[in-house]
Amino acid sequence: METSFTHTTVLLDEPIDALFEGRGDAPAGTYVDATFGRGGHSRAILARLGPQGHLIAFDKDAEAVAEATRITDARFSIRHQGFRDLGELAPASVAGLLMDLGISSPQIDNPARGFSFRFDGPLDMRMDTTRGESVAEWLATAETQQIAEVIRDYGEERFAVQIAKAIVARRQERGPVSTTTELADLVAGTVKTREQGQNPATRTFQALRIFINAELEELQQALDASLSVLEPGGRLAVISFHSLEDRIVKQFIARHSKEVYDRRAPFATPQPMKLRPLARIRPSEAEVAGNPRSRSAILRIAERTEA
Repeated sequence: METSFTHTTVLLDEPIDALFEGRGDAPAGTYVDATFGRGGHSRAILARLGPQGHLIAFDKDAEAVAEATRITDARFSIRHQGFRDLGELAPASVAGLLMDLGISSPQIDNPARGFSFRFDGPLDMRMDTTRGESVAEWLATAETQQIAEVIRDYGEERFAVQIAKAIVARRQERGPVSTTTELADLVAGTVKTREQGQNPATRTFQALRIFINAELEELQQALDASLSVLEPGGRLAVISFHSLEDRIVKQFIARHSKEVYDRRAPFATPQPMKLRPLARIRPSEAEVAGNPRSRSAILRIAERTEA
């Protein structure tokens, strides 16, 4: 029997309000939902988009693409690609670009995907299960130092070395870790102290997921591509869920929201700013109360300048 997993979209209205601001009652132009997920934002965009508008969605998760095929609106199209491929769109062709960087509840809640320590399942964590190696496959051969660096850099885990040593020791003694429960129990037995209310494995699972999907590298590539594909006056809206992502987005907007001078040619005309920062928005208290998974979300909005 097929199991149904529900998803509540975080910050549903705020980014769409920003994308459509000043565009009238029936916005035209091309909009992009760079991370379709389960389609909450895409459906909300289509509900407000004018008849001459078009929405392009990206997602590398085959299950998300299957969900997208249920949308029969002629203004909508889906690409089975990660948002690192945004640069394939025509230059200055996009009026609004939304990136929701969180993984969807169906991904987390489906034990077969291996994203959560709350359910026993294969240790996979790939967003695109049709390619690449799983976390279990990587941990089966990675060296202690490699594992420690990943857990430290992507999970900001202070016990990264101890966890890495435990994973390798377990591999040598009883074979590699292959399920979510095995990894969670191993980490719990290694990390003796943890923030109140947080599972000891939280940071490790986050780190391995980010690494195996190259999430931060893909985010940087997508942000760089946004400068090319956004039309002058086009809006960029990015929702992040942890400090590593938000830091990249914040620094990207800051870097491109000022004129750039060439120190080797101090009298040359500076390169003009490319983005105008507009807002930083957090979920309301009511949203957090109704959907605790929204509590860490941060929405940043910027506008492509005329230059």
